[in-house]
Parts: sequence; structure tokens; C-alpha cells
Amino acid sequence: MKLKLKFPLLFPLLWFSVFAQQKNTEKDIFVAMDKTASILMNKSKANSISIGVVKNGKTYTRHYGEIDKGKENPATNTTVFEVASITKLFTGLLAAQAVLEGKLNPDDDIRKYLTGSYPNLQYNGTPITIKDLVSFRTGFATDLPNTEELRKKRNDSSYLAFKKVDETYTRENFFGDLKTIKLDTLPGTKFKYSNGSLNLTAHILENVYHKSYETLLNENIFSKLDMKSTGINLDSGIVIANGYNLKGVLMPKISDNLWGAAGRLKTTLSDLTKFIAYELNTKNKIVQESQRNLLNSSTTWNGYFWDYIQVDENGKNYWKHGGAFGTQNMLVIYPEKQLGFSIIVNISDENTANALGEAVIKLSSDLLNDNKKQSGIYGYKIVNENIIFRYEHDKTLDPELVKSVSIAGSFDNWNPNDVNFQMVRKNENTFELTIPKSQLEKNKTHLFKFVINKTGWMEAPKNAINRETDGDQNLILKI
Repeated sequence: MKLKLKFPLLFPLLWFSVFAQQKNTEKDIFVAMDKTASILMNKSKANSISIGVVKNGKTYTRHYGEIDKGKENPATNTTVFEVASITKLFTGLLAAQAVLEGKLNPDDDIRKYLTGSYPNLQYNGTPITIKDLVSFRTGFATDLPNTEELRKKRNDSSYLAFKKVDETYTRENFFGDLKTIKLDTLPGTKFKYSNGSLNLTAHILENVYHKSYETLLNENIFSKLDMKSTGINLDSGIVIANGYNLKGVLMPKISDNLWGAAGRLKTTLSDLTKFIAYELNTKNKIVQESQRNLLNSSTTWNGYFWDYIQVDENGKNYWKHGGAFGTQNMLVIYPEKQLGFSIIVNISDENTANALGEAVIKLSSDLLNDNKKQSGIYGYKIVNENIIFRYEHDKTLDPELVKSVSIAGSFDNWNPNDVNFQMVRKNENTFELTIPKSQLEKNKTHLFKFVINKTGWMEAPKNAINRETDGDQNLILKI
């Protein structure tokens, strides 16, 4: 958060709250996509980038580069990609539907729905519940299969070892390991990403519906959303886009002998944007359930198998990353802003996820700037010997989701949990904090950000004159 300052020093005296409302035109949206792709192509070294945006009910897609270097074969809306862990969101939707239909109870011990006896699936007498399972909080000490040692010794050829595990690990192995797996913490308390949790959920779904996991996907999601090019096992004649590592080596496709519920989905950008539009339907009860704060967290939560769900100045937003051997993608949903998008690259390397994350943040910023054209000094004013910080949450968003607003900056080691910088709620949407000027060092430029619920780091309005022009674009305060 601490960056070199390239901005004039400021002495705020008044609040400025004049917004120049601007709406993204179709041209603006495509320009934002183009800029994001250009930066991402350079940083990720991908051959191909595909971006699909759904904004206010309209869909925008673009493809850049070529699938195979030198072959002049750009992706299209019908190109089939592996989307890896995006599969987990589909499993989550099925589980959410099962809850709404009374097939599953979020508070039930998962063993109620398993075939066989598993006395080990508890910690000091506390069982794993369905809501623990779908929130990545089972307490499992290892994943199923256990690839911990492989992950510790990663190298350029590690993918071959992972591929071998995928191809040799059977359902028989899975249930055998499930009978001996240990819990190392109380269920429901500690986040631990787990592919095994997804395949266990698929088994549970098959038990309560008496249908295969793949049939449940086809009947309840693919057919209803007209996702005709999406599936776990596609026809043998369908070509799946190639993916590469950073050295340009062609990578293998994902395969396993389990349910495929953690990462074996293949789809097209056309179908994926239909799924995004579905996730943006705030009135759909299944969608609502799949995004629900099941564990009543005051910070982030996971709904049903999301990587994380947080609240920031744009309301709720949901994030999911998918990584295969040769492709990676990121899918993000802002339901209260009616914006969702996915970015797919056909490269997979240890740095790809970071490059994707930066691209997502940039595209989000560009597409969500409708209400951020604020001129003047933002976030605070100086009155006599006091500094008054002030944040006003967008009145079109749900204020009940904002549990707290804190100030994190260079003066408190960027700590959103600092008790001295927790703002006070003045009304439904407004938060303030008054501190004496003497609390901050004089003749020094301080940097800060507002943070919602300890995790939602807010972007300053683009035209705020006390916003840094580079780096993290923090707010600037001068005593």
C-alpha cells in the first residue's frame, strides 16, 4: 500500500460531493475490454485471451490473439475451453437447489446423506454439516486425493505427476480415504480449499436425487440455460482449445475417475455469459441461496463454493478462479451493479493468477465508474484541530450488508482492524470518524483507504483530487 508519491500536497477545508453521472456506452465497454486484454497479454504471455461481459442485461464478447502461436486461429464464441474450478459454482447451484427443495438441510451432519459408516468425520464430537462442506470448512487435514507433497515440490514437470494422480485415483480410492481422513480443526471455523469437498457433494447429490451428477447438471442447469456446448463429458469429436505453460509447452487436459464436480467442466464463452446472466438474477431463489452468507460472517463469506464473496463500494461481489494445466480464468459477479464478466487465458503458470487478478480489478474499475466521477477532495476535511473522515455508501445498494467501515493507511500500518480507526455509523449510509490532528504526524503526507467489513478495500472516485495517480491510487491526506 505504501507507494512513491507523485501528487501535490492538499489542505482540505470542505466536503465535495458533486458527481458527474456517466454511463458506459457500448464503445466504452469494448474500449475497456481492449485495454484490459492488451495489458494482460503482455503480463501473462498468453497466446489467446477471451473476455465476456454481461452488463445491465446486455452481453459483450471479444477474443484476442490466437489459440496456437503462429497458426492464426483466434478463439470465437463457440471455442470450447476447460474452465476448471468454475465447475464448483455449478455444483454449488445444485446443492443450493437441493436445500430449497428440502433434499438437504444446511445444518445436518453430512453423514446423514452418505453411504456407509464414517465415525471419523467429526472433531471432538462436532460433525461436519452441509453448510461447512459447501463453505470449504470441513476441517479435513488433507484433500482427496492428497497432493500435498506434490505441491511442495513443484517444478516444470509437476503437471505429469498431477495428471497421473488424476488418472489413477478412483472412486474406490476416494471412499477408502474418506474412511481414514482426519479432521485437524473444528468444522465451520477454518477455510481450506478442497477438491474433495466437491466430489463428496456430488456423491451426496446423487444419493438424495437418485440420479447421476452429470444428469443433474444437464437437467437443472445446462438445459434450462440453453448451454448446449457445456458439459463434463463432451462428444469425442468436439475440439477443446489448447493451453500452454509459460515455456510454450502444450499442456494436457484435465481428467479424473471421480465425478468431475471440482473441475472437469468444458464450455464456450457464449454459454459462460448465459451462466453469468443467470448469476446476476437477484430474484432467482436458487441463485440467492447459492450466494448466501451461510455462516453469518461479518467479513467475507463463500456461499456455495465461491472463492470469496465480499462487500465494497459496489456492493456484494463474488469471485471465482479456475486453473487447469494449460488455461486459467476468472469469473466475477457484481449483482447490485448488474455487472458480471469472465476472462479466459490459454496459459497456466504460477504467475498467471496474479496477472488475471490485476486484469479483473482494472476491468471492474473501468466498467463500474458510472458513479465515481467525483471532483474535489474526497474522504475527509479538517475542522479546527480535528480531522473528520467521512464515507457515504451508495444509496442504491443494500446498507445492511455494510457491517463496518474502517480506515487503513500509512499511519496504522494498513491495518483495517485497528480499533482507533473504526468509523461510527451516523445513519443508514453514512460513516464518520473524528480524530485530533495531533494523532497524525505533522508535515507529512499520509495515504489511506476506506475498508468495508475489514476486507472490501474501496477505490477512490477517479476525479478526486487527493487520489494518487499511480500504484494503488490511495487517498492522500496532508496535515
